[in-house]
Amino acid sequence: MSDLSHVGEAGDVRMVDVGGKPLSQRRAVARATVHMAAETARRLRELPKGDALATAQIAGIMAAKRTSELIPLCHPLPLSHVEVSLQVGEEAVEITGVVETTAQTGVEMEALTAVSVAALTVYDMAKAIDKQMSVTDVTLVEKTKEPA
Repeated sequence: MSDLSHVGEAGDVRMVDVGGKPLSQRRAVARATVHMAAETARRLRELPKGDALATAQIAGIMAAKRTSELIPLCHPLPLSHVEVSLQVGEEAVEITGVVETTAQTGVEMEALTAVSVAALTVYDMAKAIDKQMSVTDVTLVEKTKEPA
């Protein structure tokens, strides 16, 4: 019925069977941007360690680890590495997430979830001073697979 991996021949939704696939080293990189007023970005840059950016970083890491609980048809994966970094620019925070595993399926959803939740955390922590913020450009930048 469809070329969609999560849709069966009869149109039913299903988790993809990866049981017969060999283990591979998988890596995915995703990015997101939180646009904001210059004053908001300035205030975020001036915060001490343990601030809103550190909170967003931890939130992104936690989200990557819980992706299969949030997106119903994602496989739970043994993540070997999750890195979330945030760079505050003049009028935006650029968020990058890197996720790695050795498994039978990729980690792009984990990387996308990490940057999305980190972006939402920045938004949540700065919304009191900036009502015009927007989260944009959530995108997969890179996806690799190598033999284990």
